[in-house]
Amino acid sequence: MKQPHAPRSRWSWSIGRIAGIEIKVHGTFLALLAWILVSHLVAGEKLAAATQGVLSMIALFGIVILHELGHALTARRFGIRTRDITLLPIGGVARLEKMPDNPRQELLVAIAGPLVNVALAIVAFAGMRAVGAPWSPQAVGVVGGSLLAKLFWANVALAVFNLLPAFPLDGGRVLRALLALRMGRVRATDIAARIGQLMALLFGLAGLFGSPMLVFVALFVWIGAAEEDALVHMNAALERVRVGDAMVTRFETLDARDPVGLGVERAIHALQRDFPVLDGARLVGVVSAAELIRRAAAGGAGDAIGNVMIEIDDSAAPGELVEVALERLTRAELPMLPVLDSGELVGLLVPENVAQVAGLRDAAQPR
Repeated sequence: MKQPHAPRSRWSWSIGRIAGIEIKVHGTFLALLAWILVSHLVAGEKLAAATQGVLSMIALFGIVILHELGHALTARRFGIRTRDITLLPIGGVARLEKMPDNPRQELLVAIAGPLVNVALAIVAFAGMRAVGAPWSPQAVGVVGGSLLAKLFWANVALAVFNLLPAFPLDGGRVLRALLALRMGRVRATDIAARIGQLMALLFGLAGLFGSPMLVFVALFVWIGAAEEDALVHMNAALERVRVGDAMVTRFETLDARDPVGLGVERAIHALQRDFPVLDGARLVGVVSAAELIRRAAAGGAGDAIGNVMIEIDDSAAPGELVEVALERLTRAELPMLPVLDSGELVGLLVPENVAQVAGLRDAAQPR
């Protein structure tokens, strides 16, 4: 699964890097491993058998990492960076900076993950034939059974599942890319999103009468399809829109030398979540109201705001295209981008305000 612009999670921890891409594990995945271990022990199995069940799940998610690396490394060929890959109970999520706008490139990125599974399945099948290991589904079990058979069927299942046309899963993205070759990207996304939400309903119904995990998959697909559709509509509405037409022009600033306590007082009376920080007339950083309150509550009300802020060395110009500026803002993972005109701070490019402008423009479009 790929999630452009997916938010960070405080419940994820880094376990290493592969090909320069950070690999994270979410707390819920660790909870899943603990649940598997306890389930085996409660069923009366020995610790060794329970441990094997946990190791089988870890091996399965190793395959998931390779699947996500297929997406990430293919996207890298088109100049798109992957921030990290996070393991969740429902699979892996690769946080790409964005999906390619070119349908052919998106097709290659989307299909790369399932092709990794196909390749691994072929290798596992060849290994089974070479050693004479059984390869039927009956040879697979959570505990015991042929390891090569487990690898073969796990990769077959992942390839088939991910190629279902359930946008924004891989198959849905393949469908969107193929449709976009024949029609506009917005129309293609509308169709793929509707099909994805129909698939989500089917997953949900199957989950009610079978595996509860499918209910979570259904929620992911339904919400993901809606968000991706909204994102594409927003990007289409912002075409040729300049930063000066979407920036916030009424805002408060803070001084880097002022104490945090004064910043908290200013934040209480301002309708802002984030504040530009100036050193005299020079922009030096940005700080959130939440961070000011946290520092003050920890006894740091007298600390200088400059010691709390995030330093910023990027800005936008009023005449710049919004989509270009937003891409830089997303890549830097900043809450906002200051807008400078001849060195003077004249506005703030805030994602929430840009989304509101895009919504108004999209609503005004003829249907």
